[in-house]
Amino acid sequence: MRTLITGGIRSGKSRYAEQLARGCGWPVTYLATARQSDDTEMAERIRRHRERRPPEWRSLEVPEALAEGLGQAAGEGRCLLVDCLNLWVSNLLLVGEACLATEQARLLEVLPTLPGRIILVSNEVGMGLVPPNPLGRRFCDALGELNQAVAARCEQVVFTVAGQPLTIK
Repeated sequence: MRTLITGGIRSGKSRYAEQLARGCGWPVTYLATARQSDDTEMAERIRRHRERRPPEWRSLEVPEALAEGLGQAAGEGRCLLVDCLNLWVSNLLLVGEACLATEQARLLEVLPTLPGRIILVSNEVGMGLVPPNPLGRRFCDALGELNQAVAARCEQVVFTVAGQPLTIK
């Protein structure tokens, strides 16, 4: 079973994903896409996410090679939680368009083949203002296209609003 959880910033996506993973009853691997940063606010976000994870959860940091990490960690009776696709896309865009295209293609190819429970978290960027700069617009386009492609490959899609999950597929 593959589930995409999307929603706005601070909408409760990660907490809901963690709740689903805890309720699964299987060993959980948390695939974190955030890069370590000298940015104190981002470092604090990463710290809070780590603190919420149960100690028995395994963690993998996959800032670029997400498909490879999923392939290595997936298995029958295992739950994988990816948090989050938006940081992953941002990382890839900063490396370059070729890396973005290659890694997205790998993810979309491997996703339907993975055994076990897969939970993916991503921001919904199509409900706000159009960014005023080219990189911001490219990010929104890339993430919006990826979210659509991932949703098409998932059996379940959940939109979160104010901490409340709304199943849309």
